[in-house]
Amino acid sequence: MSLKIQQKKNLTETENYIQNYFDNEGSGHDWWHIRRVRNVALKLAEAEGGNVFRIEMAALLHDLDDWKLNGESEISKTEKWLDDLGISDSEKAYILEIIEQVSFKGAEVENNAISIEAKLVQDADRLDAIGAIGVARTFAYGGSKGRLIYHPNEKPVMHDSFEAYKKNTAPTINHFYEKLLLLKDLLNTNSAKQMAEKRHRFMEVFLEQFYAEWESKL
Repeated sequence: MSLKIQQKKNLTETENYIQNYFDNEGSGHDWWHIRRVRNVALKLAEAEGGNVFRIEMAALLHDLDDWKLNGESEISKTEKWLDDLGISDSEKAYILEIIEQVSFKGAEVENNAISIEAKLVQDADRLDAIGAIGVARTFAYGGSKGRLIYHPNEKPVMHDSFEAYKKNTAPTINHFYEKLLLLKDLLNTNSAKQMAEKRHRFMEVFLEQFYAEWESKL
């Protein structure tokens, strides 16, 4: 079997596995989020380059071991899946490295993507965290964790460590300041930065409307 045919088979099996695994996930990290990240990452790759197979595999698998969904686990479902597919050790290492670099880890925590593939998947994941879909996902996640929508006496915190970020239980509106509004300036590629402009502005308008309604001005 040629390499391209094998890679296509691996991608199809991975897509089916991930779709079934995340089909009923209700925190905003569902199959449709993963599908959008995959599609945007591939769109960015058309302009920016990169190994398309690694980009697509990493995008499909990037939430499988996410701490927000699984807590802390010593068993990597991602690594097991790649082993089950028969992915070579070198290729597996590339894919796992991309996934490791995707997630936001705190406002004051450096999380630089190294390879072009990691930059593109990270950008695609961050683009899905902003704009109208980002707003919807943020409140879906907050609701799934039982968080308040807003509390005027609880101020945003710029977390200086990943551990502090993971322990955060603040109201959902705080998350806009602790992460979402920061993402536009943390994107890696020009293609992603262009896509982010309108999404970022939408969040600013949303917050203006939110506070006006909160204060009974509208």
